[in-house]
Amino acid sequence: MVNRNDATRNQLLAALPQEVLERWLPHLEVADLPLGRVLYESGGLMTHVYFPTTAIVSLLYVLESGASAEIAVVGHEGIVGISLFMGGNSTSSRALVQSAGVGFRLGAAQMKAEFDRAGPALHLLLRYTQALITQMSQTAVCNRHHSLDQQLCRWLLLSLDRLDGNALCMTQELIANMLGVRREGVTEAASQLQNAGLIRYARGRITVLDRPGLERRTCECYAVVKKEYDRLLPALPAT
Repeated sequence: MVNRNDATRNQLLAALPQEVLERWLPHLEVADLPLGRVLYESGGLMTHVYFPTTAIVSLLYVLESGASAEIAVVGHEGIVGISLFMGGNSTSSRALVQSAGVGFRLGAAQMKAEFDRAGPALHLLLRYTQALITQMSQTAVCNRHHSLDQQLCRWLLLSLDRLDGNALCMTQELIANMLGVRREGVTEAASQLQNAGLIRYARGRITVLDRPGLERRTCECYAVVKKEYDRLLPALPAT
């Protein structure tokens, strides 16, 4: 059985009432989440929901041409697979691990049964869903109205919020796929941030040197998303 202390490294699991978490623990499974693993494809049947702890999962919309763009990121604050308990067994997006790590997964039957209880878990999951919808909406606005430089700052800050430390292992090609732009644009934007002393980029590793500087440089979209998550979800307990 999954250890309770390990499970509560995920913010949603940590926020569950003790009796609910105890009910879930025998059904939770450790999930290895290596870089590039696809948790589900658009239109595919969803058999589990995932609770990342040290990994980050990107939710991507993929066009018929194969081009894609990220619509949201999920890390230790959330759950991957909301369509499973919101009334559908599939979704139009792809869930792809963008930063390797681990997490936990819970089977569809257990998740639906808990949701149908209409207890505190339902209300917590609905608040998380509201926060996730805010992130999706703000991402769409940001991609339409703000510069690539600002989009990259927002993306870096959202990713850092879901990781321990100040470094991300990420190629410019992967970032371009996430943002739905050309690689050359990401190269130029990353160079501007590096020249400004905000980041250091080398061999697929981005190290943030000046987070306050990134926050000043990005658009309002990051603050809108962070405020909504902070408002709707309880913080992880101090360790």
